Amino acid sequence: MRVLPPGAAPVPRTAPKAPAAAPDAPRAPVKTREMGSAGFHQALAAHQAVAPPSRVDPSIAAAIERQNASRGMREPEEDFGDGQAAIEELQAKAAREAAADSGRVRALRRARAERAGSAAAAASREARTA
Repeated sequence: MRVLPPGAAPVPRTAPKAPAAAPDAPRAPVKTREMGSAGFHQALAAHQAVAPPSRVDPSIAAAIERQNASRGMREPEEDFGDGQAAIEELQAKAAREAAADSGRVRALRRARAERAGSAAAAASREARTA
């Protein structure tokens, strides 16, 4: 390994720019399968006729079949209305408690700021009384 002194690094070479294509150049038609020769179509048909070997793991295929079979045995969602109502009630209760706690937290922060005698607390008191 050779350490170069400062300022002695070689100047990076820039790649030569490719000539831009002429804007007036005629565009060639896009080649598609339909434009292929008869031999191409025969080879394509022969290739598509041979089924590729299955690459699915047999244990995975069996698990998929079990899942698909068990889907028909599920109970209807209407049977669980009581449980869904209980979950919604708990979520509403949690939201109410969070709202109450947020007001309490704001009050505690304000009280701490007032006890500390901060200028922000004094300014907020003056703004409320004005």
